[in-house]
Order: sequence, then structure tokens, then C-alpha cells
Amino acid sequence: MQTTLSEHARQLPRAEEAESILRSCVHCGFCNATCPTYQLLGDELDGPRGRIYLIKQVLEGNEVTQKTQQHLDRCLSCRNCETTCPSGVDYHNLLDIGRAVVDAAVPRPLGQRLLREGLRGVVPNPGLFKGLVNSGQVFRALLPDSLRVKLPRNMAPAKPRPTTRHARQVLILEGCVQPGLSPNTNAATSRVLDRLGISITPAREAGCCGAVDYHLDAQSAGLDRARRNIDAWWPSIENGAEAIVQTASGCGAFIKDYGHLLENDPAYADKAKKVSDLAKDLVEVLSDEPLEKLAVHSEQRLAFHCPCTLQHAQKLGGAVEAVLLRLGFNLTAVPDSHLCCGSAGTYSITQPELSRQLRDNKLNALESGHPDVIVTANIGCQSHLDGAGRTPVRHWIELVEAALP
Repeated sequence: MQTTLSEHARQLPRAEEAESILRSCVHCGFCNATCPTYQLLGDELDGPRGRIYLIKQVLEGNEVTQKTQQHLDRCLSCRNCETTCPSGVDYHNLLDIGRAVVDAAVPRPLGQRLLREGLRGVVPNPGLFKGLVNSGQVFRALLPDSLRVKLPRNMAPAKPRPTTRHARQVLILEGCVQPGLSPNTNAATSRVLDRLGISITPAREAGCCGAVDYHLDAQSAGLDRARRNIDAWWPSIENGAEAIVQTASGCGAFIKDYGHLLENDPAYADKAKKVSDLAKDLVEVLSDEPLEKLAVHSEQRLAFHCPCTLQHAQKLGGAVEAVLLRLGFNLTAVPDSHLCCGSAGTYSITQPELSRQLRDNKLNALESGHPDVIVTANIGCQSHLDGAGRTPVRHWIELVEAALP
């Protein structure tokens, strides 16, 4: 696509990257065929091709309006279009660049600002978030539906974790909302890894991966969180930790991008690249292990929801299903498994109507094979789907741990 950036746009730190991405787009429109919001709304500007054109106009110096902002806000960042695109357009990075420029030019209404700042204040703070969830459980009956559906229905308490005793050591991201919404997920992970001769080294100083800030108009704050995590993990990396494991694919996708996002930071570029190289979704670790040692047994029928951040961002579509089949689980077929469930980080809060439509469509597909349980690999998807009050939704590793002899 022919592109001529304005003089102002050429001064942006990522101007050259934006221009390169824009020029790689041939405007073919294949992306619209798999874009969830385009399928729902049928508006060219609510599909990847239209959003790319909007960003191009902005970077070429055309007027920026609230309509522009709205169309970019409606994007789920599911990256389905990147999987579909024959030209390899790096859409999510262009979207990040475009959103930052638009948000700087178009002040948000007070209500939107308060909502986004509230989310940034609560979600990345595990202690505060867990306290609010616990309080919500106590007063559940008094809450409006919009809040009640965000609370876990049947929250399994965390089982004890094994002691650090093996020569093989990995780090794990504890997460922000996961300890409050699904506290047994990482405990189950540690118990399964322990059976395979792998111990988790605690890194208490590590916190939120930074994605919440980064995708809510605060990119600098998100990158600062990334730097703090790098500092927290670095001593263990120097001592030989073989991986940084994520049990939430959304966090994993962002950590794997640290190297790119901090490549121009002289103090952190090399460390960030190393961290991104070591970052592994849990399924990547288990795929290489002798799973027959686990000897799991389960009669349950499972439907696996593959999060967008796992299949489109990390390119690990089919990996969890392969592990579950190796372990002997019975998986049902899921039509249109490439489509987003509508969770998308905080999207279910900032765009509730679209999010609910996508959730209901996804649940219809997941339930078409009549599973006993739906399993997934991302806490946001898990909470969002389970909030509908239909088939129970859990993290897949909890089902594996529960089936251990």
C-alpha cells in the first residue's frame, strides 16, 4: 500500500516500523473473512483492512476523530487476521502504534477515562483484585448481573505446592487476576511439573506482565512493568532457569513481545530478548516431556477453547489438544475454533455488548459436542465463558492434575 507519512508522524519513535507495516498490506480483504467484529457488524471500518486504512489516514496527517477511536477500540486484538493474511502484515503492532497516536489526539469522555484508569488500578494488583473478588463472593446476591457474572462460580482452592527439589528449574508468572479467580491453576501446574522432575523457582518481585496498562492507553506504564519483571527474573535466569512458564496465554503473548517492544532500550534490549526467548506457554513445556509418566485417567468429555493469544499470537493452535489426546482425554469437535470468545483482556468490560455476542456464539460452538467440561488456557477466556452460567469452564491443567493417580 502506497504510504506517505506526515512530518509529524515521521517524528514518532516507531514511524519506520509503521510505514513498513502499512506498505506490506495489499488491501486484499482476506482478513475480513475471519475478523469477529466485521462478521458481527458488517462495517468495513470494523475489520482489519478498514482499521489499517484509518491508521494510514491518521499517520498521513488527516483529521483524527472519536469515530476513528471507536473503530480502533472495537478491535479485539485477537490477531486472527494475522493468521489469515497472505502478506504477513504485522497488524497488532500497527494497531498499537495507531492507537497511541489516536488516543493522544482525541481526549476520551470522563466516563471512559475513569473506567480505564479504574481497570488499570485494580486488575494489575493481585492483592487488591483478590480482596474485591472475595468481597464480591460474600455479597454476590446483592450485586447487579454485570458484576455477578465476573465472579467465579465454583472456585477451587489452591492445593499445596511441592517444595523446590529438582535440578531442573523454571520460573512461573503468577499473574494478576488468576490468583483471585482460579487460585489452583498455578498450584496444579507446579504439581504436574513436579511429577515430571521440574521445580518452580519463586520470583515474588515479578508482577503484572504489563499488557493491561499497555492496551489501556498507558503504553509507557506497561513497558515499565515489563522492565520490573525482567529485573525480578534475571538472577534466576543467570542461575540457569530453563524457561519462564505462563499458564495464561494472554500474558505469554505479551512477554514473548518484550524483546520487540524494548529493542530500542539500551539498558534492557538484550535482557528483554533473552526473556522473550525463555518465555513458554505451559503446553510448550509439557509437549517435550514423557507424559506417559503421569499415567492420568479420566472419563470426562472435554471441549477445548483455544484462546486467540495461544493460536494466533503464539502460533500454538492444536498444541494443547495434542497433549490432552496423548494423556488419554476424550475431546469433542469444536466448529469455528479460530474465532474469538470476546474476552480479549478487558474488552468484555469496555465493549460489553459485542463481547456478550461473541461469548454466546463461542459457547454454542463449544457445547455442540455435549462436553462435560470446557477447558481453556487463559484466565480471561475462562472467566468470561464461565460467567454465562452454562457448561463449567476450567483451565486444562487442573483437569490433568485432578486425573493424576
